[in-house]
Amino acid sequence: MAPLIDYRSPGLFTDVRGVEPAALRGVATDPVDLIRPVSRLVIQPHEAEAAGIAAERLAENQIRPAAVLVERLLAVDAAPLSEPREAGKRVVGTCRHFAVLACALLRNAGYAARARCGFATYFQPGQALDHWVIEYRLDDAAHWIRLDPETLGGSVLPNADDLSPGDFLTGAEAWAAYRRGEVDGATFGVHGTENFGPAEIKGNAVRDLAAMNKVETLPWDEWGRMTDAYAGLTGEDYDALLDELAAACASDDDRALSELYRDPVFEVPAELLL
Repeated sequence: MAPLIDYRSPGLFTDVRGVEPAALRGVATDPVDLIRPVSRLVIQPHEAEAAGIAAERLAENQIRPAAVLVERLLAVDAAPLSEPREAGKRVVGTCRHFAVLACALLRNAGYAARARCGFATYFQPGQALDHWVIEYRLDDAAHWIRLDPETLGGSVLPNADDLSPGDFLTGAEAWAAYRRGEVDGATFGVHGTENFGPAEIKGNAVRDLAAMNKVETLPWDEWGRMTDAYAGLTGEDYDALLDELAAACASDDDRALSELYRDPVFEVPAELLL
């Protein structure tokens, strides 16, 4: 029986089948080597000015589809994606954009891959910071390998190609750990902001469910009851729904993930799919 969620096929934001064939020339076949150049295809907004990137290009971090990210890259430099770029020739984006590009390239090569939204514990001691990574597997029977395409090949983390347990918690994993009293919710949040606390975990749990359904939203997208949750206006009924979400994500059961995502509280609305 075919899976309800086919992670080998492209999703709405990870379809690069229509990009210029030359852009994918020289792309490796080994999954880690295939992803390796991604760390030098995207540049974070706070690093863009120093790289000489014009202010009007900062809006590139609002791009959703990987194919459009590739178009922007080719507009700056026609070199294939397999060739790492100097900082000024990268597309402006966030950790989500690194993950979406990596996921798109893996799926295009026939690998099962998915983006995960959550929190990394390796950037700042004592904090779990908002972050996106990807997971892939070599065949349907294999376990998922968790990889950080943004830090791959850098000095931040020696094992970015195969994250250890605890290096990264998905939003769903973080919520389950918080509900069990295993983590301090106040340490979870967004670097460089005052946005820390359990509400940040709730938001990334919902984004993670969407990503597991192959809808990789922007990190600041809000829908359903997320805005109320950030404002502290939700109660135990919403927390109980998030408990169901965490259980579904932990089970990795296609049917449970699909059915829960169809709940209007969790499904990404059409205006965020454009």
